[in-house]
Amino acid sequence: MQPPSPSEVTRLLKDWSGGDPAALDQLIPIVYDELRAVAARYLRRERQDHTLQPTALVNEAYLRLIDQKQVQWQNRAHFFGVSAQMMRRILVDHAKSHNRAKRGGGARKVSLDEAAALSQERADDIVELDEALTALAAFDERKSRVVEMRYFGGLSVEETAEVLKVSEITVARDWKLARAWLYTHIENYGEHAS
Repeated sequence: MQPPSPSEVTRLLKDWSGGDPAALDQLIPIVYDELRAVAARYLRRERQDHTLQPTALVNEAYLRLIDQKQVQWQNRAHFFGVSAQMMRRILVDHAKSHNRAKRGGGARKVSLDEAAALSQERADDIVELDEALTALAAFDERKSRVVEMRYFGGLSVEETAEVLKVSEITVARDWKLARAWLYTHIENYGEHAS
């Protein structure tokens, strides 16, 4: 079976926005595999013992997406851009709750060496990235959105350009500049936090 065209997904999204619940029933099986692939790609970057699985991440994002009653879906790329935002929020919330638990919320006792393990660093990393993206958004919202869509949502340069209604060259430039800014910001944050 051939995957549906982007125009078919766009049509279903617009029908759903227009109040057709049958369109959502047709849409979900079409986009589910792609959302799960995006979630799996992202979670591969997470710590080995991450308790959130791609299916759970997609299901949580789905629950949040179907609550979006006022969104007028523009197209497939817009849908995946909003999905990227949802996944980012879910992952950040998960990392923050993981950090709270590590600070004593029923966590097992560990040695200082174990406390410095990679799993904690990765949970910290996602929170640091979220804080850095929020700081970047304060003065350049578009660059922050580019990172969110590319990193969290797995969107291509072309899809990101379509969502943001800018050229692909602009997205590529924003992506490069934002990554450099985030790297510098996180490095400086780490030095000041020590």
